Amino acid sequence: MSAPAVKPEKASYSLSAGYLRAFVTLLVLAHHSFLAYCSFTPAPPASLIAQPRWWEAFPVADTAHWPGFDLIVGFNDIFFMSLMFFLSGLFVWKSLTRKGAGQFASDRWGRLGVPFFAAVAIVSPLAYSATYAQINAHASIGGFVRAWLSLGEWPSGPAWFVWMLLAFDWIAAGMLRIWPQWGERLGRIASQADGRPGAFFWRVAGVCTVAYVPLAVVAGPGSWTGWNPWVFQSSRPLLYFVWFMAGAAVGAWGLERGLLASEGKLARRWWLWGLRALAAWAAATVVALMALSAHSLAHLWAAVGGAAFVLSCAASCFCLLALFTRFVKTRRRMFDSLTANAYGMYLVHYAFVAWLQYLLLRIALPGIAKGLFVFAGVVLLSWAATAALRRIPAVRRTI
Repeated sequence: MSAPAVKPEKASYSLSAGYLRAFVTLLVLAHHSFLAYCSFTPAPPASLIAQPRWWEAFPVADTAHWPGFDLIVGFNDIFFMSLMFFLSGLFVWKSLTRKGAGQFASDRWGRLGVPFFAAVAIVSPLAYSATYAQINAHASIGGFVRAWLSLGEWPSGPAWFVWMLLAFDWIAAGMLRIWPQWGERLGRIASQADGRPGAFFWRVAGVCTVAYVPLAVVAGPGSWTGWNPWVFQSSRPLLYFVWFMAGAAVGAWGLERGLLASEGKLARRWWLWGLRALAAWAAATVVALMALSAHSLAHLWAAVGGAAFVLSCAASCFCLLALFTRFVKTRRRMFDSLTANAYGMYLVHYAFVAWLQYLLLRIALPGIAKGLFVFAGVVLLSWAATAALRRIPAVRRTI
């Protein structure tokens, strides 16, 4: 029997995917808000040039901790950026076929490249100036500028996601010139998700295993590399590209008849995917703890841990896709606003995170209270700042 054809998709927007993208953005804000209060948060550095530069991931370190944040941060780290790349890929094929490779690449530069450099030039120094203020009793603007310029690099913070997404978009545009039917071919693969989402799950997880495990074994699961500000997690670029292309495949097949169909098999069995996600995360956690305590066969444990990581990542992604596809049916004004401002909130939030954490350093509160206060403040301030910036026509067209 011949493969089904990929027909043009009528829907230009998926409410469930849009709201899920906004939700994942909130997970990113929560992740960064809680990092200062985890039990594994390193102590503040002696200076910005001291090695290792953990402050790039932990701009402010508080002595108040709450173990619950360890679980939240660990769970988030497994899947949320993979899901973000998946959601970003959903409309790639539709845009490519409508605009052509050249126009698509140009538009993505305006949408991603310009905001990336703006975030790197403005938001990152603002955020890391809080680090400098924590470790210098007599901090000054001039002192921070001198310390920042002495680094020999320019940390980008969470903006790394934006440049990597731009790179993936440009790769997709280049593929269109070399292989004009690539979206149709991937769409046919995604068509199996209509009645068999489990089969599509295993296909995605299998490719992700090949893409992730060798790099995790060689480079280690937590190392970063790159040429600042173009940095990335050494073990994950291929993993993220697979999720991006999986999103492109689902979008090419159609948002209303495939994996994201509101009455599809994935949505109907949301509860089953929830159980699978919990079981996979528990297994990945156990394997990670066993790997940390192992004194031999390091590469074998790294491979087993990598495979468990990939399965947990895929199960959590499919679980959230199922939940939002099943239960998001009608628009809500607040969530529409959050969705419209989510990209801007991602770009600006890091400065609010670092300075709110800094302001709470000398306040005697439990770690859980500080973390939740920072998260609430970051959401409100990022949301308000983005809404204000989007009143500027040029900014609104971009973010």
